[in-house]
Amino acid sequence: MGDYNGYLQGLSLAAILILAPIALQSLLTGDSADVVYVLVEEDTPPPIIIIVNDSSNDAREEELNRSEVARIATFNIKIFGETKMGKADVVDVLVDTVLRYDLVAVQEIKDIDQTVPYDFLDAINVKSNGTWSMVLSPRSGLQEDDQSSQEQYAFYYNTSVFRSMDNGTLHNDSVDDSFQREPFIAQFEIIDVNGTGTGFDLSLITVHTKPAEALNEINALPDVINSYLENNTNESEVVVLGDLNAACSYVSSNELSNSPLADSKYTWLIENNVDTTVADGYCAYDRIITNGDLDGRLVGTWGVDRLYDDSDISDHFPVWFDVQRTSDAS
Repeated sequence: MGDYNGYLQGLSLAAILILAPIALQSLLTGDSADVVYVLVEEDTPPPIIIIVNDSSNDAREEELNRSEVARIATFNIKIFGETKMGKADVVDVLVDTVLRYDLVAVQEIKDIDQTVPYDFLDAINVKSNGTWSMVLSPRSGLQEDDQSSQEQYAFYYNTSVFRSMDNGTLHNDSVDDSFQREPFIAQFEIIDVNGTGTGFDLSLITVHTKPAEALNEINALPDVINSYLENNTNESEVVVLGDLNAACSYVSSNELSNSPLADSKYTWLIENNVDTTVADGYCAYDRIITNGDLDGRLVGTWGVDRLYDDSDISDHFPVWFDVQRTSDAS
């Protein structure tokens, strides 16, 4: 009983430490929206779900089951090249990780031959009960001063949940040269549980910022969003997700709060007090930001999946959020 009480005391303390800054932020901002924070760890007690300012009658996060939401993740797979792809045990963990979601934005693909993304897709489909596909970027880092750090991005997606609407495009950074690796943008339609297109689409912008220039690149992301929306007038729902290096020694919380990306029209789902890294320390490098509630489909649940402790797999954990597959009006 003593051990159990100790566990409960520790859990209570952890909850207080997590809730205190969130509650303070809510009081200061007057935000009354439902927010659900989910932290998932393997081989631990069930995840703690914290609901802050539950002042509305909207209980979508409790009513929806896994099949009713599309789960979108971002995952920096550390130095993902031929060496890592040749390690069967590592690939097995990576595939199992991807299959937890319905769409995954992957950063840090480093393969000059550009075969690894296709080999990984094959490995996913071998273990999947359904069919997965991929939208792959060209090698980013197109400017002459960025070519030493070229990487590819990929969106891997379950074709029973998402339909790709284009081949994706790298943001045109040729004028301002704001990014070491240009953000990659692709548009997807959500498919409902009956396999029918919903008519709802969203555009995903993934980026891997240069650590030493993380703040400058984060500050440039609103220009990427605005430029994209101006050139795609049929689109209004945008999600930025990726390894923004938006924490610790690279970017402070105060600097983030003064960033153009902290404007009230953007919603940051991954808070500053979250750790998305495998290494010791507490750094919210990986982020997900939306330009609103995604036409009412933003459920409010998100998570960090701590699925391994081996940095050979990755030095980042995947982070995710849910989008409702069928609108309340349908």
